[in-house]
Amino acid sequence: MTPGAFRRLLAWLDEGRDSSGENYLETRRRLVSYFDRKNCLQPDELADETLNRVARRIEEEGAITGAVPAQYCYIVAKYVFLEYQRRSDRTQVSLDELTNPRHPASIPAEVSAATEAAEARENRLDCLERCLQNLDADNRELIMQYYRGEQRVKIENRRALAARLGITTNALGIRACRVRDKLEACVNKCTET
Repeated sequence: MTPGAFRRLLAWLDEGRDSSGENYLETRRRLVSYFDRKNCLQPDELADETLNRVARRIEEEGAITGAVPAQYCYIVAKYVFLEYQRRSDRTQVSLDELTNPRHPASIPAEVSAATEAAEARENRLDCLERCLQNLDADNRELIMQYYRGEQRVKIENRRALAARLGITTNALGIRACRVRDKLEACVNKCTET
């Protein structure tokens, strides 16, 4: 997005009132929340893609009429989500699904599949533990707290963690995503050796 397109997007979102970018941040936060509720792996990127498309449309047509900004952004977000669902790279790989290349393809028949699965899982958990220990204390605490709890408890934990760190929940999600990517790469590398 060019600086000019970004300025026009901000002006359009403000609807004639100068909010100093607050409307943009709120719209982006709501879009991230929308994509997160849809269980998208990278809600931040999808929210940015949505806003980029809106900015591109404003750039091409000069203005968007017929819908208030929030409504129009959600319409675009719906299409971004539908495209996301069709993509092949949208599946998240859990630690349980990672393959363990240590084991050769031809496993003796007497080794049961359950034993192999248990060994592979144990190996992945060992790798995860080692990778967690390699993180600095702040990132280790952040990722452990970020994934603690289920459903509503998890959401409340994340809000509390963001408040404790003095950042927005959006910024917390970005940090957690970066730490998780490092952990995933570390676990993949560990299971390959």
